[in-house]
Amino acid sequence: MGQDDISAAAAVRIEGLWKRFGEQVAVAGIDLELPAGRFVGLVGPNGAGKTTTLSMITGLLRPDSGRVEIAGHDVWQDPAAVKARIGVLPEGLRMFERLSGRELLAYTGRLRGLPGDEVDQRATQLLDVLDLAGAQHKLVIDYSTGMRKKIGLAAALLHNPEVLFLDEPFEGVDPVSAQTIRTVLERYTASGATVVFSSHVMELVESLCSWVAVMAGGRIRAQGPLAEVRGDAASLQEAFLALVGARGRAQDDSLDWLGGAR
Repeated sequence: MGQDDISAAAAVRIEGLWKRFGEQVAVAGIDLELPAGRFVGLVGPNGAGKTTTLSMITGLLRPDSGRVEIAGHDVWQDPAAVKARIGVLPEGLRMFERLSGRELLAYTGRLRGLPGDEVDQRATQLLDVLDLAGAQHKLVIDYSTGMRKKIGLAAALLHNPEVLFLDEPFEGVDPVSAQTIRTVLERYTASGATVVFSSHVMELVESLCSWVAVMAGGRIRAQGPLAEVRGDAASLQEAFLALVGARGRAQDDSLDWLGGAR
């Protein structure tokens, strides 16, 4: 299979996905096919349903109805096969904070069933590339936000998954750490793997992603190659604001008192 065939294939297929919390509909029957070998962005305002969608796709939250298939396996019918093929870095990831960074990777790799020597070798390489070698024996509880994101990414990549899911991976991360994470992810997708990440930072998505889905109110408002979704707009930000109906909300006279003479 050539690179063009790999890129054209679907890494994730989602059909009729629904999730309600009481009276609130968080995800309202979405259908998506996310292409393989790409950076895929799931974008939307806060409360759009992005985290809920990613949680259902990765088997962390059971949907009310619908079907999700990853690498040809049904997430809820064959969870072990799916989880062996994916890496997940959720927002606000809870870690074993009383382990050091290296201990966390050693534990994660062995939990995945990888041979100990291979885990240690991969951990050394990831710690070095992610600029964590100097902090590898430091407890995770003492890590900064950027360091936590990087050790979480290392743990998600350790078993070399086919698809990597990241929920707001650059949130609260300093520019140096963000560039390090970005470089690792670009190298990962260059090998034919897929990165799916959620964000509400349009500039980041526009600079990284070749394919995007725009979500608002629990529904998909647009999906496809970045250029198609952006259309004639000057930027993805402008297209996004038009799609979610947010243009001009703060331009009326309801805040005429703001910034006036005191």
